[in-house]
Amino acid sequence: MSATPKGDQGGTREDATKTKPGYFGPFGGRFVAETLIPALDELTHALETIVHTTGFQTEWRDLLAKYVGRPTPLSDAKRLAHSIDPAGAFLKHLYLKREDLCHTGAHKINNALGQALLAKKMGKRRIIAETGAGQHGVATATACALFDLPCEVYMGAEDVKRQAPNVGRMKLLGATVIPVMSGSRTLKDAMNEALRDWVTHVGTTHYCIGSAAGPYPYPELVATLQAVIGDEARAQVLAAQGALPDGAVACVGGGSNAIGLFGAFLKDDGVALYGVEAAGHGVHTDKHAATLTAGRIGVLHGSKSYVLCDDGGQILEAHSISAGLDYPGVGPQHSYLKDTGRATYVSATDDEALAAASLVARTEGIIPALETAHAFAKIGDIARELSAARGRAVSLVLASSGRGDKDLATYLERLEVFRDAH
Repeated sequence: MSATPKGDQGGTREDATKTKPGYFGPFGGRFVAETLIPALDELTHALETIVHTTGFQTEWRDLLAKYVGRPTPLSDAKRLAHSIDPAGAFLKHLYLKREDLCHTGAHKINNALGQALLAKKMGKRRIIAETGAGQHGVATATACALFDLPCEVYMGAEDVKRQAPNVGRMKLLGATVIPVMSGSRTLKDAMNEALRDWVTHVGTTHYCIGSAAGPYPYPELVATLQAVIGDEARAQVLAAQGALPDGAVACVGGGSNAIGLFGAFLKDDGVALYGVEAAGHGVHTDKHAATLTAGRIGVLHGSKSYVLCDDGGQILEAHSISAGLDYPGVGPQHSYLKDTGRATYVSATDDEALAAASLVARTEGIIPALETAHAFAKIGDIARELSAARGRAVSLVLASSGRGDKDLATYLERLEVFRDAH
């Protein structure tokens, strides 16, 4: 899909970070086929008149409590922190916001349940979704099973192969998994096909996007539904240490778990925000997915943000060992946070993520998703930098966005190679 604009219409909702409706600074908007504009208008209206109502919030939050298992715990990762900083010179506390303990094993269920409930109230009779790591696909299939809605999930053929456990889970839940054979056969291509489907069936179908990306109002809708992560974490850290954390850290692909965590701290200048992208084989190579680190401004999947593209605006293939971060774009709010300096974005290589996953498993008894492992990989560097700036040891909260059951085959294969190589 090209990074060339096809037309632009913003939404109607303003928030503290927007300079005009539907935008975060210069990022966001709608760059889509005209046939999708009425559906996006309908969804924008539903966000205002349904999602933000007390009735919807009560019903959705009741599901989060009784079905998902919220609030998720906040764990003080003492052994991991000690292994990173044995002397306690720069890392005082490392708190983990345990989204891996949600039903289905990741933060994706927060958004999927909310969108499925919204679709039901909008009278939509069919749900489609895209997925990379499979967690959003599983979450959407789960929500559709709960609400008795047919579900079709587009998934790159490469991801179908490397995320086989989640493919099986989706099928068991009654969803139809559609392998996408085009392009790099990963998340970007799955989203392309889902958008093409939606154009054809826009009247009866709701497209449940899993990332805080895509045309307006999706970035705001997903951020609204994932804000529960940060809202809980903020209150939990205050209760644990009587003060806000010095920093909040999360992995970033499309950016939903990160924006969910960051949202509660955006107005707290004392809380530094760090997103960790996938550096793949290294940002100096052409095998990475570090969009904010090494990308440029363009348009992908209906939104203006940072993307990986060539001089002609053609989207480049991304690479990451983690299917959920293997995406050549990012949500527009993250692009805005980068350009304003409110958030800092760094990247971790495949090998760094693998090493971090092994360390987390051995010190905390937690096998993280490969996506989350990227955030863990940079904790030491982030803590050192922040400690040096503040002249004391710091406390960090990290979004433990998903569990690594789905990645076990990759861990067993690659960690053996990794040990031999190091």
